[in-house]
Amino acid sequence: MIKEIPKAHVWSPEHLRLAVNAAGVALWAWNVDSDAFTMDKQGFALWGMEWQPDVGFEELSANIHPADRDRVRAAFNAMRATLGRYETDFRIMVGNEVRWIAARGEGDDVGIVGRTMFGIFLDVTGRKQAEEGHELLAGEMSHRVKNLLTIATGLTAITSRSATNIEEMASQLTERLFALDRAHDLVRPLPEGQGDAALLGDLLSVVLKPYDDMGAFSGRIRVSVERMGVGQAAAMGLALVIHELATNSMKYGALSAPEGTLDVTSASDGGDVVLTWVERGGPPVKAPPEKSGFGTRLVDRSVSRQLGGTIGYEWEEEGLIVTLRMIRSHLAL
Repeated sequence: MIKEIPKAHVWSPEHLRLAVNAAGVALWAWNVDSDAFTMDKQGFALWGMEWQPDVGFEELSANIHPADRDRVRAAFNAMRATLGRYETDFRIMVGNEVRWIAARGEGDDVGIVGRTMFGIFLDVTGRKQAEEGHELLAGEMSHRVKNLLTIATGLTAITSRSATNIEEMASQLTERLFALDRAHDLVRPLPEGQGDAALLGDLLSVVLKPYDDMGAFSGRIRVSVERMGVGQAAAMGLALVIHELATNSMKYGALSAPEGTLDVTSASDGGDVVLTWVERGGPPVKAPPEKSGFGTRLVDRSVSRQLGGTIGYEWEEEGLIVTLRMIRSHLAL
């Protein structure tokens, strides 16, 4: 029995139209003499325009993103001399929305009918956004790794100069790196477009938690701050500052005494966030000598460079008060 060979499908214009619509392809025709563009309804919808019999090239190009406009005009002017197929990707503005379009066709006047050339537009916004997202992620990962390596290198170098022996250096460096690690774990996406950030209260609580069990009772460290996000760079800097303050308090201040307490609060002052650190119940405190150690230099540098702020100390007999003033916009970085 001879098996019958199926016949090839006969594509009618209606079939082609259904396939074009299903693929999201917009058709265009360009009269090279009059510069008039004719598009199907899908083409005008893609450009965010009402359908009309034709549209001038200049009128159409006015919707192209300003950064791409000259390049696209040059590409269209050169397409007739282009050998083979071409594809030009560019952005258009539809209100406040940015769309990516790929214009495809064939140059060297291939397929020209009379004085009219033909091609298609494709909406490639999703693909472009995915590509940009991958590039941003790769750049961000590279940036984060470099930052961590830079911080670790700096901590190691300065700690080696301030420590009196290898054991002390290892202990100090490990504690500081753990503080960074705890802060880094909190940097996560927040809902409602708040960005990649840790919540300020979470950041402070996690960094201070190891010191809360070193006294006569738990809960002697109280954190009461506004709900706001802290970006990765600011979280790293703030974690270092808080860790240094807590370490000093454990050595010389309120946290060195079983009954000592620590309160951390925040207040808004214009475009600034003011964080107040109040120690009570510890031994009498006094201002340290003018020569600053590594911890003090680290705090000053972190506050000024990463938080865009200032830090002040009040050496009261009842306990230390530290006022940390930070620019609110810097905390989102």
